[in-house]
Amino acid sequence: MATWSNLNLQDSNSPLMEQMMFFHDHTLMILTGITILVGYSLASAMKNKLINRNLLEGQTIELIWTVLPAVTLVFIALPSLRLLYLMDEVNSPMVTVKAIGHQWYWSYEYSDFKNMEFDSYMKPTNELMNNEFRLLEVDNRTTLPMNVQIRMLVTATDVLHSWAIPSLGIKIDGAPGRLNQGSFTLSRPGLLFGQCSEICGANHSFMPIVIESVSINQFINWLKN
Repeated sequence: MATWSNLNLQDSNSPLMEQMMFFHDHTLMILTGITILVGYSLASAMKNKLINRNLLEGQTIELIWTVLPAVTLVFIALPSLRLLYLMDEVNSPMVTVKAIGHQWYWSYEYSDFKNMEFDSYMKPTNELMNNEFRLLEVDNRTTLPMNVQIRMLVTATDVLHSWAIPSLGIKIDGAPGRLNQGSFTLSRPGLLFGQCSEICGANHSFMPIVIESVSINQFINWLKN
């Protein structure tokens, strides 16, 4: 059961990731139908003994196998374009966080609050608690409120990095001298794990990201402390 669950996408924690999962299932159903149709055609062609030496053209079948793929591509392209626009849209964010990639750790700055910045390093194995994940836990978690629009700004100081959280459906490249942005909304409380998904050096896989999704009141108390 554990192996089978690893083949699936992570449980979504944002409306954007839910839309991406719906699009994944939508496309997979179309591909399954195409695979079944092609497999059936191949099997029937190999088993029958029909021969027609004088067959030079078949305009009807040629029209069908030209139109059907075009219609199929339209059914895939329209929801794909809609999802691309949703991923780039940033609507009046309530909280802005800046993530800065270093070799090999992350720095965070809460731009809406004064003197609110910290570094986030991977926690060494000998310091882990029993309920913490090896190579995924950090010493300072990024705490964010749920059910509000959050804008993420990502950059880097040395080489290319990539700030990625699979359960949020977000992946933002961090390049030195450039500022990229993305947005998301946390749907429920909990811990979200990610890693640097850019090959930025020997230890790029040791740049974990941990987001702690909390209520607004808990977020305000965290800021005060």
